[in-house]
Amino acid sequence: MIDDITRIGAEAPGRIAAASTLDELRAVEAELLGKKGELTALKKGIGALEPEPRRQAGLAMNEVRAAIDAAVAERRAALEAAERAVTLAAERLDLTEVVGGRERGSLHLVTQTWDRLVDVFTGMGFTVAEGPEVETDWYNFEALNIPAAHPARGMWDTLYVDLGDPETVLLRTHTSPVQIRVMTDGEPPIYAVMPGRVFRRDTADASHMPVFHQIEGLVVDKGISFADLAGTLESFTSAYFGGSIHSRLRPSYFPFTEPSAEYDINCLNCEGRGCRVCANTGWLELGGCGMVHPNVLRNVGLDPEDWTGFAFGFGLDRLALMRHGVDDIREMYTGDVRFLEQFPA
Repeated sequence: MIDDITRIGAEAPGRIAAASTLDELRAVEAELLGKKGELTALKKGIGALEPEPRRQAGLAMNEVRAAIDAAVAERRAALEAAERAVTLAAERLDLTEVVGGRERGSLHLVTQTWDRLVDVFTGMGFTVAEGPEVETDWYNFEALNIPAAHPARGMWDTLYVDLGDPETVLLRTHTSPVQIRVMTDGEPPIYAVMPGRVFRRDTADASHMPVFHQIEGLVVDKGISFADLAGTLESFTSAYFGGSIHSRLRPSYFPFTEPSAEYDINCLNCEGRGCRVCANTGWLELGGCGMVHPNVLRNVGLDPEDWTGFAFGFGLDRLALMRHGVDDIREMYTGDVRFLEQFPA
């Protein structure tokens, strides 16, 4: 009997592998393990054996059945995956619009800018973090050293959501809440960038939209200084805009950084010589930056005596405008194909 059990176990893998459909596999499984299967028939005769042969036959039977069960399960998974692939291929819809023998459509200008920025920063060793667009007041303001009634709240035209207590849930006004989430959820050292969509109660004009995009960066580590911030932004500027473009920092104020600065780059139009685009200053303002305020570090449970860091941020839409010489931000959102097809990706 053991010889028969061993023979069936040896033949089973080949028979299972030969099944090319799920129906064939079910038939092979029934022949091997079903009520009228070969092993079931042998199992009925085990009880008539002497104790020691019965024990050995039972062990052999269990091992073979377990091996067959595993082989059947593996083959079933492979066949199901193959059938699913065939079904998906048959149901696939090609939504590409073709006009005059060419495809119409490409990545949006903001998406292209987003991808390029992420590529540059990941190349510098940063990771990418994202967070929810609907935020609580604590993440968007309180944890960032902007408590209730703080004058700095006037810097943001906030859109509140009708959830919970009044003015406690809102559409995020910047991507800085992601910085708080990163510091709260993980341990330093932190080197991360946070791209995303933000919302403010702005009237659309040539340089403003109520919905726009930002990218922010955060570094928290031992011994981080303002010089590290300046060097990082200079390295980014040269990597993204080219070696002829450089950066400078001007004193400014933000409630979540101290000291704070405005981040300027050489005018992309004249490369710093002076023109109408930069009002003959040779510089264009790109965003804000500074050392992470000690209160912000305390709010996320980090000791400012042990950890320091810097943060920076700028608008993706504005950067796209500057890089490609677009005069009106609204052009990017009209859906006019004549405008969009000028920036194929």
